Amino acid sequence: QVQLVESGGGLVQAGGSLRLSCAASGRPFSSYVMGWFRQAPGKEREFVTTISWNGGSTYYADSVKGRFTISRNNDKNTVYLQMNSLKPEDTALYYCAAARSIFRAAYSVDYWGQGTQVTVSS
Repeated sequence: QVQLVESGGGLVQAGGSLRLSCAASGRPFSSYVMGWFRQAPGKEREFVTTISWNGGSTYYADSVKGRFTISRNNDKNTVYLQMNSLKPEDTALYYCAAARSIFRAAYSVDYWGQGTQVTVSS
């Protein structure tokens, strides 16, 4: 089992920045691919980004490419999501995710965090 706890969400004005963190416990963190999804009210959960076990490969949704950056610190069992140039359409509940292999679909995720709310005002 892997437990994931997100933090860092909040309210920010359009154009601002936030950094989300996801602390993992349980099985060796470094053996898992980590990533983030988000879900806005009335919409399906959508892929945001993922990072390989050693940080060597990253993938982003087109909607966040160039604005968001995922990183991880395996010594701290933590994955981060730096979000810059935020837009109102980025408003959503952001979920940390873990899996054994690279993923883009929610059904490929093995473990989920409880989510942290990001609200971007215009």
